[in-house]
Amino acid sequence: MSHDDPPSHTGVKARSEKRRPSFFWFLAVLVLPLFNLAVRFRFHHPERMPQAGAFVLAPNHYSEIDPVVMGVVAWKLGRAPRFLAKASLFKNPVLGWLLRSSGQIPVERAGSKSHAALRAAEDLVEKGRMVIVYPEGSLTREPDLWPMRGKTGAVRIALERDIPIIPAAHWGTQALLARYGKKLSLFPRKTIEVAIGEPLDLSAYRGKPLDQATLLKATGELMDAIAELLSELRGEPAPPERWDPTAHGQKETGRLDG
Repeated sequence: MSHDDPPSHTGVKARSEKRRPSFFWFLAVLVLPLFNLAVRFRFHHPERMPQAGAFVLAPNHYSEIDPVVMGVVAWKLGRAPRFLAKASLFKNPVLGWLLRSSGQIPVERAGSKSHAALRAAEDLVEKGRMVIVYPEGSLTREPDLWPMRGKTGAVRIALERDIPIIPAAHWGTQALLARYGKKLSLFPRKTIEVAIGEPLDLSAYRGKPLDQATLLKATGELMDAIAELLSELRGEPAPPERWDPTAHGQKETGRLDG
């Protein structure tokens, strides 16, 4: 099922979240008019976006503008978006102020500060809010923009807090800003396809010790689900295995480990 705009029922239960005065109102006034001129969204299964309660949304990641795109998607589908965002983005005076004011969470590359970001995300979860986590941790290195091997942070949050994790995929964003690109292409108007997945079945892992092997296995299932959604949007089969940067001699950066 595909919609050029979210179905009318999508916002019914979620209006309370969008109606509450918040900094997101200001961001929406700034961002949405420009995006509506530059981008036409086509939603696939928007009804799968939970309209209340905490959950993790886990999308693919292949453009620096992905967070803006997925933030607009979440808002259009009725939820106030909050991200784990690279700490370097907070160093920009204007962007950093916008990120902090809207409750986004800075993520250091690795180490204790990275785990502090996970704890901050879990605080959002306890308040019944959604949190968007890119399980790849950085832009995919896969040559054809398919999802690469994932990090365990998104699955860890879902399992530790016993909340749903929902895979998502988008395609067309690369026409707006190419991977590693520096120049936005706002016109002519672009079409971005967005698919929301069913909640990932984590029943085999809940209540068990969250060792690295368990987290990696569950993360592999998450990445497969994201790749399947992207395959539907692209109309072509995804690679049978996820791209592993370390196996190809590439260094991973900006990552969020579990």
